[in-house]
Amino acid sequence: MTSTAPPAPTRSAPPTTPTALTLDERIAGALVGAAVGDALGGPVEGRPPEQIVARHGGRITGVVGPWDGDDWRTARPIAPYHKGDGHVTDDTLMTHALVRVYGKVRGHLDAYSVADHLVPELISNPRWIPELEAEALPLQRIFLAEKWIVARLHYGHVDPREAGSGNIVNCGAAMYMAPVGLVNAAHPQAAYAEALDVAGAHQSSYGREAAGVFAAAVAAACAPGATPASVVAACLSLAKDGTEAAIEAVCETAAGYRDFESALAPLREAVAPFDTVGPDYRAPSLGARRPSRLHAVEELPVALGMLLVGDGDYRRTVLGSVNYGRDCDSIATMSGAIAGALHGEGAIPADWVSTVAGASRLDLHAPARTLAEVAREVFAHDTARRRAHESAFAALTDTP
Repeated sequence: MTSTAPPAPTRSAPPTTPTALTLDERIAGALVGAAVGDALGGPVEGRPPEQIVARHGGRITGVVGPWDGDDWRTARPIAPYHKGDGHVTDDTLMTHALVRVYGKVRGHLDAYSVADHLVPELISNPRWIPELEAEALPLQRIFLAEKWIVARLHYGHVDPREAGSGNIVNCGAAMYMAPVGLVNAAHPQAAYAEALDVAGAHQSSYGREAAGVFAAAVAAACAPGATPASVVAACLSLAKDGTEAAIEAVCETAAGYRDFESALAPLREAVAPFDTVGPDYRAPSLGARRPSRLHAVEELPVALGMLLVGDGDYRRTVLGSVNYGRDCDSIATMSGAIAGALHGEGAIPADWVSTVAGASRLDLHAPARTLAEVAREVFAHDTARRRAHESAFAALTDTP
């Protein structure tokens, strides 16, 4: 499903009124939106925009098939993964695994939760893996940067708070942090802090920072009256070092564009000074993915930039992310989660949702129901602890 031209570059009113959405609607919008974005970006992951146009005869406008058609089982470098036809990738597999961890813990998570619950989810419980078209352990699908947490925590018995040190620095931890933002809905500072703790078991440096800032973005998008601009402002209030600089540079550039077609090259140019991978995504530079205070992952700043270009509209935001190419499944996962939290599932094309759910053999709504229950329980526990602290502090200071 392709076209020779992008959607019309016009700004339109959001499909729903953000202040009218409930917590459940925002959580469903974020998690379904992330999965759909992931599935749309998967088949063109790693490709530059010009190759995407050549392969599909225009920009991507919906679900498309594998890059190599029926040869997907043997074609390199993707084989043996069936990317395309509505199949979600490891971004969604990891996101749903983290939701299941929340369902078990029924409280805030930390690095030890990764060791005690997420790792067993990856190595002990076979599940349907859409890209493998088979039931398998999630460990058999996830990328090396995610296998790292299994090696370090299950086999190496490393302190979970330090296990992320030494891993390649990429968006591996950030890509599945939406649940942290949703459990801390409307409280980006709390989401940022919790995600940094969780991600410490997986990533270091700007990879860990991206996880915290992405969780904050999702939390900020859940606030009544939130807008793309308020989400970006929340991110910039928390982001540090190269991540802050990259978001600022990309979003300043994005503010000058009203359609993703014209924004593709400028957004790449804006993020390039902070990206260590280099111009050829499949041939990273020698300095790629190493710790640094000066650099940032590419995916989060671009996702936020596309959110601004698309004015928060789900379709425009996600299609911009997909057609950007490079690590576009993760970019679309992030931008899809934020746009979905802003406007709810009603803003996501229903045919995309049904196609992805059917092709991936996943109930895209069950994780949202679980997480909405957990978020309410966590809020109740947080409120009780806060009131106990207020009472204790008042007694200490004789405050009436």
